[in-house]
This record gives sequence, C-alpha cells and structure tokens, in this order.
Amino acid sequence: MVVSLDYLFEEVEKIAEGWGIVKEENAPMQMCKVTEEVGEVAQAICKDNIELLEDGIGDAFVTLIILAKQKGLSPARCLEVAVDEIKHRKGKTINGSFVKEADLK
Repeated sequence: MVVSLDYLFEEVEKIAEGWGIVKEENAPMQMCKVTEEVGEVAQAICKDNIELLEDGIGDAFVTLIILAKQKGLSPARCLEVAVDEIKHRKGKTINGSFVKEADLK
C-alpha cells in the first residue's frame, strides 16, 4: 500500500516536533544530516545495495522535510516549485546526467 505524500509529510513533522528539533536555529545541523544521508545514498549506489539505497533515499527525504519545517516552508510547496521550474526545461543528457540548455553554451 502506498500512502500519500501529505500523510508522510505530517508524520515526519510530528516525529520531528516530538524530538524537539523543529527550531530554525537547528537548521545548520539539519543540513549536516541532509548531507550525511545523501552520502549514504551514494554509498548504497556504489555497493549496488538496493535495501540500503531505499533506506538512504527515505532518510534523505526525512531530513529535507525536517529542514523545510525548521525554515517555515512546506515540503510540498518546495517540491511544487522545483517541478514547476524544471518541467519545461530544455537540455541534453550527457553521460547519464541532464544538462540544462543554458549550461550547454
């Protein structure tokens, strides 16, 4: 069963509030946690370990949701802004990475 992103956002926010970390002054440390979790994603890819990859991506999402909350932002709105920005982007895939048109020049 797949649950909605809104439900998951709310669950993460409740957990973070219970931990007492939803304070703007904690944002720099939270950014360190984001970086740590993204590093774990990279490690899982290097090891070709799908279970670690799934956990790492999930943990990265959690840390970003908490960071958004600390800064008074809606994670859903942050994602919406990103999608709106990239959905019509033109460019080219080079060596497996998308390069936007403005950066090709």
